[in-house]
Amino acid sequence: MTQDRFPMTIGGEEVLNEHHLLAYTENGEMMDSPLSVRFLVIHCSATHADRNYTDKQLMRDHKKRGFRTVGYHFYVHKDGSITQFRKLLEVGSHARPYNRCSIGICYEGGLDDEGRPADTLTRAQYDAMWNLLRKLKITFPQAKIVGHRDLPGTTPKACPCFDAAKKFPL
Repeated sequence: MTQDRFPMTIGGEEVLNEHHLLAYTENGEMMDSPLSVRFLVIHCSATHADRNYTDKQLMRDHKKRGFRTVGYHFYVHKDGSITQFRKLLEVGSHARPYNRCSIGICYEGGLDDEGRPADTLTRAQYDAMWNLLRKLKITFPQAKIVGHRDLPGTTPKACPCFDAAKKFPL
């Protein structure tokens, strides 16, 4: 977590109070425009690096949590392949209260072989995420790259198990 109280800084931008934060995040099921995308939020699936976690398993687990589909926009597999689960401007379910102003990108992994939080990005995942983020920054130049753990007001966690802004300085 970056900070717990207002005013706070998110991705280098000062947010004065909760009203200011919610004023630009609570606006419907589809984001208003590409300018609505303020964050590219990196997540991990919190699964063991030595085990596969397929699209089907991810879908099953998100549906068990009550979502109609996977909450992330993109899922990056260990081999570098990417599955897109949501349209770009579709509101995700990955980092409340930031879902209406962010795109969620999850990589397969995030736990070491013993189940501890760890940066388990493979080279193929890193390259695929770099290319995806580069393209997203062209479409959404105002968006800041952040990790789930860097967003105040979300559930405290290690996700994505690295400093997203430092790992992907775009």
